Formats: sequence, C-alpha cells, structure tokens
Amino acid sequence: MDRDRHGPEAGGRYDDIMDLPHHVSAVHPQMPLSDRAAQFSPFAALTGYGDAVRETARITDAFVCLDEDSRESLDGKLCILQEHIGERPEVTVTFFRPDNRKDGGTYETATGNLKKIDTWGRKLVMSDGTVVSMDYVIQMESGLFWKA
Repeated sequence: MDRDRHGPEAGGRYDDIMDLPHHVSAVHPQMPLSDRAAQFSPFAALTGYGDAVRETARITDAFVCLDEDSRESLDGKLCILQEHIGERPEVTVTFFRPDNRKDGGTYETATGNLKKIDTWGRKLVMSDGTVVSMDYVIQMESGLFWKA
C-alpha cells in the first residue's frame, strides 16, 4: 500500500504487518457478505426516510369547485331527497374526501339508502353509517331524480 494515503503521522508504524496474509479462522466459517451487511441494518441512519419518500410520492387529487349551475342542480336533488327521506331512498353520491396528511384528497363514490340529511351539519347520513359532507359532494344519482 502507498504510505502517502495514511498521512505523515502514520509513518511506518504498520510496516511489519502490512504484507502479512489475511487471517482466516480454521474454527469459524466466514460470514457471507449479505449477512455481514444485514447485521448493521437496525442502525440505519435514515430511519423513516423510506416512509417519507413513499408518502411524498403518493398522489392525491385536487378538489374541484363546482360552478353555480352544478350547485343549483345538487340543491334541487337534495330537495327531492328531503321530500322522500322517510322512504330511505337509494342514492349514489360522488364526493371528495380530503387527505389528512397532505394537500388534496381522493374522489369516492358511495351507494346506499339515505337515512338523514343533516342541514345544520351539512351532512348526508346513509343507513350503513357512511357520512358525507355536503360541501364536498360533486354528483348525486337516484331513481327519484328521473321520476321528478
């Protein structure tokens, strides 16, 4: 080996062992390289980094604000549903669910029987317990809308 790589303070301190062959134990087998690397994995310097990268890469949708005509159409459909709420009408609601961890969210569709329209809390409550905020509803479909 080149002594210059060890710096001036190293001098010739290890000259007596530099050319000796690498020791190989006769009793203990040599550990495979994959196992040698694995023994240090619990001490990873960047714990949680992989999770953070996956979270950043996760794609969310942006909330689309409805125009005035679409909002009026939804209001009319809500009135029809309110008139028939005792019948527990079947309705399919497409809505935006905001993401709790980052900007944006996902669009979801729920189909079920409408149990209650909470006008004060601005929520639709389905028979199966699904609760949808009316502020995030973008579309509603029901057989009642074709009869009206």
